[in-house]
Amino acid sequence: MELVTGGAGFIGSHLVDALVAQGKRVRVLDNFSSGREEFLAHHGEQVEVVRADLLDLDATKAAMKGVETVHHMAANPDIRLGTEVTDTDLRQGTVATYNVLEAMRSAGVSRISFSSSSAIYGEADVMPTPETYGPIKPISLYGASKLASEGLISAWCGTFGAKSWIHRFANIVGPRGTHGVIFDFIHKLKADPTRLEVLGDGLQEKSYMSAEDCVRAMVHLVDETDEAVNLYNLGTGDTCSVRRIAEIVVEESAIEGVAIEYTGGSRGWAGDVPRTSLDVEYLFSTGFEPTMQSEAAIRHTTRALIDEIGL
Repeated sequence: MELVTGGAGFIGSHLVDALVAQGKRVRVLDNFSSGREEFLAHHGEQVEVVRADLLDLDATKAAMKGVETVHHMAANPDIRLGTEVTDTDLRQGTVATYNVLEAMRSAGVSRISFSSSSAIYGEADVMPTPETYGPIKPISLYGASKLASEGLISAWCGTFGAKSWIHRFANIVGPRGTHGVIFDFIHKLKADPTRLEVLGDGLQEKSYMSAEDCVRAMVHLVDETDEAVNLYNLGTGDTCSVRRIAEIVVEESAIEGVAIEYTGGSRGWAGDVPRTSLDVEYLFSTGFEPTMQSEAAIRHTTRALIDEIGL
């Protein structure tokens, strides 16, 4: 049995699809704060769904029965929210991860695959940024929470003999997206088809990866690597600017005469890292190759979300 926390969410539901395709029995634990039932509906009774919160330790322990591997995906999905409610990432990230690990220890579950983030690197002065980069200084509460969770997982491996796979994600995009720059742009155009506001100067440049490639990489690493702590950057090896994303969204919307307007400044919001680029040679050395580069993943996502949201 594979347990996916946050399995009704954006990336989590794509991971459930990948695990089911492998013939795995899957249990999803989700509080449905951002996850959606329709993301799992096509699996019917093939996937067991437990509606519970990871901050409820007893419920988390109960969900561990018969589990071999935990895929810990649940977290606050919106980095910007942490600037308004400052304990969001502490509770939904670090404390939730502690509860997952403690529930695993109590149930004798020793394998965890964890969705971390490139946000842990902060404003790295080495790009592309390798897994060995340090010292690591996150500048967002979300990044700090992910780094703290990595530390807890590593400590559990060292203290209790667990085995872990830590995946440091690039910006993940794809169908079922419920937040992020592409999602925001489409909603802005839907509200006002004459203009598209872009936070910052549009020169922010980051690594993007399709959700389908992301979960394929996760499953690949769990199957193919076997250290006590397996830590990998997940991405495509290239980047795309916010300015280019805005252009792609306008192109795919087929709306004529849209004025793209920039608010100015190098950051979109407090805690935003203007430029990230991940070194993914370590991932590629395991035999994994993405099916889409950043710009292709963005266009694929834009088409899917326009269809889902309606424009």
